[in-house]
Amino acid sequence: MKKILNEPGAYVDEMLEGLCLAHPHYYRRLGPEGRVIVRAEGPIQGKVGIVSGGGSGHLPVFTGYVGKGLLDACAIGDVFSSPGVDQVTEAIRAAHGGAGVLRLYGNYGGDKMNFDMAGEMVEMEDIRTTTVRVADDVASAPPAERSKRRGVAGLVYAYKLAGAKADQFATLEEVTALAEKAADACRSVGVALTPCTVPAAGRPTFEISETEMEIGMGIHGEPGVRRGPLKPADAIVEEMLGYLLADMPLKPGDRVSVLVNSLGATPPEELYIVYRYVARKLSDLGVEIVMPLVGRYATSMEMAGMSLTFCKLDEELEALLKAPCDCPYLRI
Repeated sequence: MKKILNEPGAYVDEMLEGLCLAHPHYYRRLGPEGRVIVRAEGPIQGKVGIVSGGGSGHLPVFTGYVGKGLLDACAIGDVFSSPGVDQVTEAIRAAHGGAGVLRLYGNYGGDKMNFDMAGEMVEMEDIRTTTVRVADDVASAPPAERSKRRGVAGLVYAYKLAGAKADQFATLEEVTALAEKAADACRSVGVALTPCTVPAAGRPTFEISETEMEIGMGIHGEPGVRRGPLKPADAIVEEMLGYLLADMPLKPGDRVSVLVNSLGATPPEELYIVYRYVARKLSDLGVEIVMPLVGRYATSMEMAGMSLTFCKLDEELEALLKAPCDCPYLRI
């Protein structure tokens, strides 16, 4: 393992300390262990709070998107591990401005259990909460079992759209309905070229040869749908588009936002090679791209590879996508 760290056990806490020191106008830490990141100026009275969380190792997801027009608080666990119930509870309390709190997070077993338990605990304190789970990874389950799908980079759109709705001082019910609509509008698929290494484990999360790639692999190394020889960029993207368009067909006149996301090690140059092919193919279909995002938005430590996300827009979603937001990783 070759990483810039001190002790593996201090990896997350030292990262969070540095994050808040680097961006004190955006973030502050709460909780006995400092594993809750909240807006520096929060909570906002009268506004629905939005809370997320999950394992470390995916920056900017999850903690990075705490900010204006996005998340109000985030609970963070060890690398690839769910935050604890106490941490989620602390995040909900910190986000509560009197209008209730939306729990908005990825569809993973440990997260579901801990966020549900935290919701039950704060209800005894008269804090109303609702839940929306993002499940956008088309490779992780067929359409008929969509509720079993993993939440991946579609979280970025869910945060942005729900955060914009909450900034309008909409009700908890309205923000929840919008978050569900945003989650339903997203589809993602990824391709992995190399593994990553969890500091506490000290070894790669999986093995893949120098000449192979895996379509559909999860951000924790979960098995994908196909492993085979590494292909040229256009052929990789063509295969990924096949999965996305089969799951969410697009027709002339449709408007979508496209996220081309590095899983960690893949550089911007290669992401733009991908985007140029996506843009050409969608143009051929008569589909218009709105506010594309190209860069590192949801990573998996130092994994080489990328994910592709479509967010299908209507008039309401497009207006919310273009609404102002501000955090160190996303500004509009």
